[in-house]
Amino acid sequence: MASPTNCLLHAFLWLALATTVFSLSPKFYDRVCPQALPAINRIVKAAVHREPRMGASLLCLHFHDCFVNGCDGSLLLDSTPAFETGKNARGNLNPVRGFEVIDQIKAEVDRVCGRPTVSCADILAVAARDSVVALEGPTWKVRLGRRDSTTASRALADSVLPSASMDLPALIKNFKN
Repeated sequence: MASPTNCLLHAFLWLALATTVFSLSPKFYDRVCPQALPAINRIVKAAVHREPRMGASLLCLHFHDCFVNGCDGSLLLDSTPAFETGKNARGNLNPVRGFEVIDQIKAEVDRVCGRPTVSCADILAVAARDSVVALEGPTWKVRLGRRDSTTASRALADSVLPSASMDLPALIKNFKN
């Protein structure tokens, strides 16, 4: 029979491991695929060089993904018979573009990593940062290790995304929420 001390030790070790494994970190892909972040950066720089507006578009994609249900990549999902995604939400119809750049990044990252390793949610976060830097804006550390969503909701996106018709108090309340 296990002693209470052993149980506590095992619980502590499990908690430490879980915290380490499931924590977001800028170095999350350093050992599993060190080529991932340079690949994202290369494609973002090329896309912004071809069309400078793409920098803002990639930042907007990340913002719209995070605003609805957290930064989970659900904005990238296509609708299925089971659910209609946020891609078709009112707040995403005009401002959101750049999906083809994210698709290109995902294909390249999977190629250089040898398998699907990097989440689409992390790709969106890094692409947003790299696009700002490509336009000579500031940089920041991106904490990585997000998991992609397997579902999405157009209704939720319609209800929480800010709209152009909102006045300042409504926008402030929306952002606070």
